[in-house]
Amino acid sequence: MNEPGDNDPGRELGPASDETAWPANYFNYFTEIEDHFQRARGTQLFLLSPLDWALIENWKASAVPLEAVLRGIDEAFAKWRARKTKARMVNSLAYCSQAVVEAAKRMGSAGGDRIPKSAESPFAIGELANFVSDAATKIRLTGQASFLGIADSLDAIARDIQSLAANLEDLERRLTSLEEKMVALARSGMPDEALMEIRRDLESELRPFRGKMTADQISMLERRYLDNAVLERAGLPRLSLFHLA
Repeated sequence: MNEPGDNDPGRELGPASDETAWPANYFNYFTEIEDHFQRARGTQLFLLSPLDWALIENWKASAVPLEAVLRGIDEAFAKWRARKTKARMVNSLAYCSQAVVEAAKRMGSAGGDRIPKSAESPFAIGELANFVSDAATKIRLTGQASFLGIADSLDAIARDIQSLAANLEDLERRLTSLEEKMVALARSGMPDEALMEIRRDLESELRPFRGKMTADQISMLERRYLDNAVLERAGLPRLSLFHLA
């Protein structure tokens, strides 16, 4: 297996690299980070874990700019390559978490990567309508009556998508609010043993990195991981526009 950096160590980032593709790169947040981590690691075959996806969602929710994440990944791998002894490969984005936080602080990033209200949407109206309508259909296919109100709300959003698409930040807020409600309903209906199994999986993945993150970071990461796992087990879709990109 290649060591990180044996191939392309990652794209070069200029001071305005993300601005040239704004806001499309904002909605490609997940895939941009995944691709960059794979390049930095030196393999395109490596798949991110559920913990990694939860960590990316944490960064997104905390308004950490995409460029700060990519710079943090590069810096973490540069330090890894400089070590004389490399006991193991870097197998998780969590290894880069502290470098990402430091890169974001240097950029003064708090709130700097929010969805621009006036920017041209990277999505066609039809794409948005289909995404929302498909989510409503998937929810109804679960056969759970408790979720029908959420599906009805999504149908209403799909019908009004022409006007709602003019403000992506507000549309994203509506969708994530419905998703949070859906997670709460799904968790309340899940057997205790299933929740315990999810927590065991989380602890197994998170244990090696607990000493590298603050208590607040760990708490947020745990919540994101659990929310994602609950939705997946319940067969429910993600509603954020980040999952349309």
